[in-house]
Amino acid sequence: MTVLISDPEVAAALDAPTTVDAMRQALLAAYDGRLVAPPRAAAPLGGGRMVLTAGHLVGQWYGYRAYDTFGHPETEQVVVLHDGRTGAVRAVAVGEELGSRRTGGLGGVAVDALACPDATTLGVIGSGRQAWTQVWAAAAVRPLREVSVHSRSAARREAFAARVRAELGIPARPVDTVRAAVRDRDVVVLATTSATPVLTAADLSPGTHVNAVGFKQRDRAEFDTDLLDVAAVLASDSPAQAQSYAPPMLAAEPPYASRLRDLGAVLAGAAPGRTGADQISVFCSVGLAGTEVFLLDRLVRVLAPAR
Repeated sequence: MTVLISDPEVAAALDAPTTVDAMRQALLAAYDGRLVAPPRAAAPLGGGRMVLTAGHLVGQWYGYRAYDTFGHPETEQVVVLHDGRTGAVRAVAVGEELGSRRTGGLGGVAVDALACPDATTLGVIGSGRQAWTQVWAAAAVRPLREVSVHSRSAARREAFAARVRAELGIPARPVDTVRAAVRDRDVVVLATTSATPVLTAADLSPGTHVNAVGFKQRDRAEFDTDLLDVAAVLASDSPAQAQSYAPPMLAAEPPYASRLRDLGAVLAGAAPGRTGADQISVFCSVGLAGTEVFLLDRLVRVLAPAR
């Protein structure tokens, strides 16, 4: 029987440790070839596109996520999980929560793999859904003692800080500038909709790890390229997918492409991660295809005893 899953069910059942662990396993599976995850495909439809990401965990399941770019206020993503042996649809998730938690979980893996082991402070630029799941997941892998947040809206950053305090139990404060948010932070999250840089390398302290979630393409990026210049460690969840971006993703172009590491390879010990406490590390999140389906499979297993 096909299971239909809504956003409230995702929020109630998927905690941060479970999500981060699922994404860690997905990245390792992609690195060793068990998770087949080609770059996303898009179909122009006049006024918008339908976008498809798909994945196949060999011998177990296959599935896809579909969403559009028409910009309708009630547009929702659909994630479909098929049984790999029979082809039957095991589950369908409709909404935004699964995808957001997937992206947050990937960010949590990056923080765990690349940030300093003793990282305890986090600065976040942005106050939307993606910013929240990044902080939510980071708190599962590091004992955060303080979060600072900046966004263009004073009311939204106040509300974001209040949510961090209430739901994560971490002291959090809204601040008026980007520089104030990232100054002396061990981890920085960039999760904005800005197409122009809001962060430069000069804003950061030695040893900072950065998760970049928003625009990161040529002529459309939320950070200045000097951040890539100073990064001793530059990683992505899918270098192949990064190379397929249009316009191209900055970290996948010369002179940075040769330095862009596969986060799965770092997890597997096949590529180096951080080797010094003062190094700047940068994770360019692209949303490895198939990871939403991987997380849906994990969610179905979590929900199974209750159904």
